[in-house]
Amino acid sequence: MVIEIVFGVVGITAGAGLMFVLQKSALKSQRDAILKAAEVEAELIKKEKIVQAKEKFSQLKDEHEKVIREKDQKINDSHNRAKQKETALNLKLTEVNKKEQQNESLKQNLTRQIEAAEVKEKELTALQAKQVKQLETLTGMSAEEAKNQMREALINEARTEAMGRIKEIVDEAKINANRDAKKVVIETIQRVATETAIENSVSVFNIESDELKGRIIGREGRNIRALEAATGVEIIVDDTPEAIILSCFDPIRREIARLSLHQLVTDGRIHPARIEEVVAKTQKKLEDEIVETGKRTCIDLNIHGLHPELIRMVGRMKYRSSYGQNLLQHSREVANLCATMAAELGLNAKAAKRAGLLHDIGKVPEEESELPHALLGMKLAEKYNEKPDICNAIGAHHDEIEMTTMISPIVQVCDAVSGARPGARREIMEAYIQRIRDLENLAMSYSGVEKAFAIQAGRELRVIVSSDKVKDEDASTLAFEISEKIQNEMTYPGQVKVTVIREMRATSIAR
Repeated sequence: MVIEIVFGVVGITAGAGLMFVLQKSALKSQRDAILKAAEVEAELIKKEKIVQAKEKFSQLKDEHEKVIREKDQKINDSHNRAKQKETALNLKLTEVNKKEQQNESLKQNLTRQIEAAEVKEKELTALQAKQVKQLETLTGMSAEEAKNQMREALINEARTEAMGRIKEIVDEAKINANRDAKKVVIETIQRVATETAIENSVSVFNIESDELKGRIIGREGRNIRALEAATGVEIIVDDTPEAIILSCFDPIRREIARLSLHQLVTDGRIHPARIEEVVAKTQKKLEDEIVETGKRTCIDLNIHGLHPELIRMVGRMKYRSSYGQNLLQHSREVANLCATMAAELGLNAKAAKRAGLLHDIGKVPEEESELPHALLGMKLAEKYNEKPDICNAIGAHHDEIEMTTMISPIVQVCDAVSGARPGARREIMEAYIQRIRDLENLAMSYSGVEKAFAIQAGRELRVIVSSDKVKDEDASTLAFEISEKIQNEMTYPGQVKVTVIREMRATSIAR
């Protein structure tokens, strides 16, 4: 048993040793293989690192050479610039030396000239003193007296020249002022255009048939007498077919009579009691219409805050005329003109428009007054709390009082513009037509003139002359003579342009 155990132990030990020897031999072989592989790998890494090192060295070398080249280039550029600056400095130095030499030469020349001038000045002073003594001997006056006389003469001459220059400046300023004023007026007129309104002192009432005339007259004329008594209007029933004439200086009375007569004829009941009733109602209705007209006018013109009595007076203007021109239309036109002109001049346009509307309210009071209508209108405006500048503009538009505000002359000018335009008033229209005729007759009085036409409202006169009697060189002379005669013999606003037309016509007949 023991022997078996021994042999078993020996066998295990031998096996273990053999296994150890074999294992050691395998480990050595493995180690050698690993070492060999490591050596191969290390050799590869070494070669790779060497290649990388060579590439890095080459790159660094290239970069270093590039830096060196750039530095060399900068050094060369700096050297070149230094050479250029040195060359420029040398040139400037040469120029400075030349200029110094020239200045020195000029200085010497100037010194010589100054010395020569001093010598000449001394000679001239001596000669002048000698001449002064000779002049004093010849004239019998001292140099101081002659100097004073010369000074007075120069002062008088300068004063005369200055006065002439001042007159020229004043004339030029007047021309410019007139031109600017005309420009403002023309622009204002161009921006405001109203129709011509002509009214008369009679109204015509149209009827359907002449049978109504008998009913209107009534038995023994009682109806017509009642109507005349109630309205204060003269009713003329004559042979005029289908018409009855209402005559009265007061247009409001005429309108009341016309409306009452229309209502009576429409209703058919015509007798004295009915006439009085209709006239009373018509008068009340017309009063309401007058107030409504005044309010509508103020609204249209954008004028606010007027006293109710002033509004009523504005409405009464609708039935009042002046020289054939409707007063309300005239006042509206003046108001618009005043607003436009005030705006052009930089003044208060609203105040100007208000004064323009109210400037003729003195023409429509119910009570008669001995005052001129401008002063009466001013007192009415003061009574109803209008501002002082408005009151002054109303009272001064016909120069009854002194103008104290800038609005006053504007109202005066616009009133004249509205009344003076052709067709606005009957008298002005007749005078305008007569002036046109006088212009044409004046041109026709010259020899050789065939036709003459006044155009552009009399601002231009076109004269057609005979080519047989007037030559080309005589045309301008004729135009000058006509313009001189117009200027000396006629009264006209603005200026008149005279144009002479000479036409040569050659006529031949082919047979």
